[in-house]
Amino acid sequence: MKVKEVMKTRADVIHFDHTVEEAAKMMAKGDYGSLPIERNDRMIGMITDRDIVVRVVAKGLNPSSTTVEQCMSEGISYCFEEDEIAVVGQKMISNKIRRMPVVNKNKKLVGMLSLGDIANKAQNKNLSHDILSQISH
Repeated sequence: MKVKEVMKTRADVIHFDHTVEEAAKMMAKGDYGSLPIERNDRMIGMITDRDIVVRVVAKGLNPSSTTVEQCMSEGISYCFEEDEIAVVGQKMISNKIRRMPVVNKNKKLVGMLSLGDIANKAQNKNLSHDILSQISH
């Protein structure tokens, strides 16, 4: 089964110089826990709800003035929409991630793939269990 068959086709990104508050509002509105960060039309990292809590709130930083670049997880793992779910699942295990941006052959962001997508839409409970157990350690 291909990634494009199970991914969420809606994907937002936030520009690197936007604030954490803006990111949190986007995440709340979209009901997701991570957001790719872009600079010059390239993804440079991700900000997660955990990044916001641990790197901003816990340190007493102001979310209205702290940029997403200041607290993002640098680097980004992504997959292609034509990739096989099993291969991407192994990549998620290797990188210990629960969500992965999906790009097309031109490397344009076209969606997001989550562990939940694999479990629910791909009907692959074994793979989703393997991913969750490996990334939780």
